[in-house]
Amino acid sequence: MLEKISFKIDRLNEKIGKNISWLTIILVILVCYDVITRYVFKSSSVAVQELQWHLFAIIFLMAAAYTLKYDEHVRVDVIYSKLSGKSRAIIDLVGTIVFLLPFCLIIIYASRYFVFTSFQIGETSPDPGGLPARYVLKAVLPISFFFVLLQGISLILRSIVKIKMLSRREK
Repeated sequence: MLEKISFKIDRLNEKIGKNISWLTIILVILVCYDVITRYVFKSSSVAVQELQWHLFAIIFLMAAAYTLKYDEHVRVDVIYSKLSGKSRAIIDLVGTIVFLLPFCLIIIYASRYFVFTSFQIGETSPDPGGLPARYVLKAVLPISFFFVLLQGISLILRSIVKIKMLSRREK
């Protein structure tokens, strides 16, 4: 049952990660457009620059759970890589429960007022020529951390299964 729940969470974050990855192509095209218009045509747009920042933020935040799923986040694993599978699973389990889940919950809780206020006032860019609807970008923050939270739950479940499986082998 734990594996089934973990699989469903993994599949959800897999779909989100793959769909978000397409935004990188749009971002590259946008950056090229900005460079060409700025240096060749001596023209620049605040909206294009802000759109680059917004796309980068969305890609970074929404791909975080996908990155966690594949264990590709930055980690200093001088000791971790030398440990047994069971020890690594225990570290993943404890680290996720003690650090990752509380951090995600804090970010989700703390950002709710930030996002709500932005929606309430219909926040836009303070720069002339900037993008409207900045509140949409701000809403990505708690949403992305919700998906990281879900992936953390999946990691906990997979760690429990791995610990049980390796404990049985040791007997």
